[in-house]
Amino acid sequence: MPNTPRVPCHPYFKLRRLTPHIQIGPLAPAPWNVPNLCSAYKWPTGLAGGGVIAIVELGGGWVQSDMDAYFKSINQPVPSIIDVSVDGTKNSPNKATGSNSDADVEVALDIQVSAAAYYAATGKAATIRMYWAQDIAQAVQKAAQDGCDVCSISWGADESNWGTQAADEMDSAAATATSLGMIVFAASGDNNSSDGSNTPANVDCPASCPHVVGCGGTYKMSGTETVWNDSPGQTSGEGTGGGYSTIFPSQAYQIGIPKPPAGSTFGKGRMVPDVAADADPNTGYNITVHGSNTVVGGTSAVAPLYAGLFAAFGKKLGFVTPTLYKNPGSFSDITSGDNGYYKAAVGPDPCTGLGVPIGNKLAPLFIPASGHNPNDQISS
Repeated sequence: MPNTPRVPCHPYFKLRRLTPHIQIGPLAPAPWNVPNLCSAYKWPTGLAGGGVIAIVELGGGWVQSDMDAYFKSINQPVPSIIDVSVDGTKNSPNKATGSNSDADVEVALDIQVSAAAYYAATGKAATIRMYWAQDIAQAVQKAAQDGCDVCSISWGADESNWGTQAADEMDSAAATATSLGMIVFAASGDNNSSDGSNTPANVDCPASCPHVVGCGGTYKMSGTETVWNDSPGQTSGEGTGGGYSTIFPSQAYQIGIPKPPAGSTFGKGRMVPDVAADADPNTGYNITVHGSNTVVGGTSAVAPLYAGLFAAFGKKLGFVTPTLYKNPGSFSDITSGDNGYYKAAVGPDPCTGLGVPIGNKLAPLFIPASGHNPNDQISS
């Protein structure tokens, strides 16, 4: 039997439902196929790739028929998917096909988005290792020990649910992983600035860990991109998580970030997220789960999108976050919108971080002509 979860984490996917502030009818936004979204974010092509993708799951499962159907629908090969049980937790898909209320949606989203993003950059099938566990830190440790190059985490909880000890242990696992060459991405949450708590501003862990790249969300239509917030005027509801940590101090590598609002009594430490991409379920991702096409959003989609891209850059890139902040021009800055308590602004902000990826500008940072890894020797 799997262990009892030490921290009650949950997945960050949202099923599409057109909310009142979204135009209904002919002008309703269309969901994205991953290859088209990659093209919109100017993904590089023809990369050598080689990075192995680890995905952490605390529940749910996947079936081969969904993978076969999805990748056929986008004209890509099916990735190699290997299940690894960390603590007795296993791939356990819901037998009640047609149900979209379970973690199977999260699992399908993670696999399909990361593999499709990788293929878009390389023209090769991804290699994915699924780490089934009840403790995220243990899964991250195991993935790093197994030699994985990139890790995607779409589960989390408000820092107050973790507490300082568990959060510190999570970051210690991430720090060890980056020292072994594995990048760690995590969703920043789907409940606006409150992160689902009863106060207006909280951040989500593990995205708040200094050695994790926190991934926020946007609303992206062709030619238009703003902060994802389907609950205007509210600090709680459906929208991207983001803010300042109450556990981890501000980080020197976060160049150019704003200070917390004057008079704020909430967190004043590390800013979350670091990066962002499309996450609004109204402009969500077409995936296949339980045999059906389903449109899904959430910051759960952003972590695997970046995981697929960075796995295409190669192996053992490690702690990439300082390089990202030194190169803000490799992102499109999102300056419109808010997540409740915090507003988007020019430069990094606690809604979408540095912004959304410009893939063909990110690639040269990690695949220079010399072949030298610019993150060598960077581990903290």
